[in-house]
Amino acid sequence: MKLIDANIVLRFLLNDNVNQAELAAKIIEENEVVVLIEVLAEVVYVLTGVYQVPRHVVSKTLIEFSIIGNISFSDKIIAEKALEIFGTQSLDFIDCVLIAHNLSYGSSIFTFDKKIQKRLTD
Repeated sequence: MKLIDANIVLRFLLNDNVNQAELAAKIIEENEVVVLIEVLAEVVYVLTGVYQVPRHVVSKTLIEFSIIGNISFSDKIIAEKALEIFGTQSLDFIDCVLIAHNLSYGSSIFTFDKKIQKRLTD
């Protein structure tokens, strides 16, 4: 398994450093790569917090990113569901991951967070 980190994803998406963007594209084009949920969380944090990209744009962009042939998420079901929730709700991405686990796999989530509790199934 070949993993890529947040910097590879960010340079690929943002193209803000031409040399690194080209190298990131080459890595992705020449390898089957996996993006861990933890890396996805960092990418979401940087795009929304540092670059001020709107949530719905982050969601759409990263879902489209996952469709590129050589890229997969470590758990595609959870990643896409969490991104979908993130794009439409005012929740932290990690909270969206928890909700996605609940909705997709029926995982029980124990939390004191009322915003999360409202969105969980029994």
